[in-house]
Amino acid sequence: MLKMIASDMDGTLLNDKMTVSPGNIAAIQEANQAGIEFVVATGRGLTEAQPLVSDLTVKPAFITLNGARVFSETGELLVDLPIPRALIGRLRKDLEAQGYYYELVTNRGIFSQSKVRRIQNVADLLTSLNPDTSFKIAVVLASARLELMDIHYIDTFDSLLVDPTVEVLKMLVFDGRGQSAFAPIRDAYGEKDGLVITSSSPNNIEINSIEAQKGLALARLARMRGYDLADVMAIGDNLNDRSMIETAGIGVAMGNAIPEIRQIAQYITTTNIKDGVAQAIRWGMAQPAQPTAEH
Repeated sequence: MLKMIASDMDGTLLNDKMTVSPGNIAAIQEANQAGIEFVVATGRGLTEAQPLVSDLTVKPAFITLNGARVFSETGELLVDLPIPRALIGRLRKDLEAQGYYYELVTNRGIFSQSKVRRIQNVADLLTSLNPDTSFKIAVVLASARLELMDIHYIDTFDSLLVDPTVEVLKMLVFDGRGQSAFAPIRDAYGEKDGLVITSSSPNNIEINSIEAQKGLALARLARMRGYDLADVMAIGDNLNDRSMIETAGIGVAMGNAIPEIRQIAQYITTTNIKDGVAQAIRWGMAQPAQPTAEH
């Protein structure tokens, strides 16, 4: 019997206007009324994610920053997994030497060294996730999003990282050339360094501690709640959703998901602009009880 549903945000729960549609809200409320917990599982930080789901009647728990931080529905910090500090300097040197634009997502908020490049890259992200959105409209949406987010612009990250209490929870790297542009970083870093590199769109990579993955976070949260993973559904569209779709008893890919995610899912729903999350929720609620899963 379905007990928990975890949904990604960008390209999944959010439509092309970067909002949660009335149809998705209605389905989430139906699930809540049936005793099913809804959880947001996102690459975003908490301050980015919370305003976008403020219309939900029942406040969700949040798996944020790909699992680097997990918060209860009351805002209690349950999991905190920063990138090993010894790696930050090396990563920064390589990223800057190769001309990538990147941001640091920390326990003090999101930090950027260029407002112009942030807007440009977020607009690229929006158009890649929603091909029917023009770049001009995407720039407007990207600029508006800045008003909702706790973003700090500084001249250099050096001034931030001299503080030993600052934790870097995720490094978000952009390049308009697409995934092939990130090959040098993917080749240089990985599990051997205690890192995992995923992606939430064609023009970015997301660097986290190897322990900070949505699948691991979802399993931890399910254990805390006393749920068997067979009774958990995960919905997503991109590489940073892979681990939770594989971990959950029921893995769902969006209709707009990349091929790699569609191939591992048990069910493919409609797209994010056609209330795909709502369809997935109602499909999941209609399924018979699953046998106990061993993960």
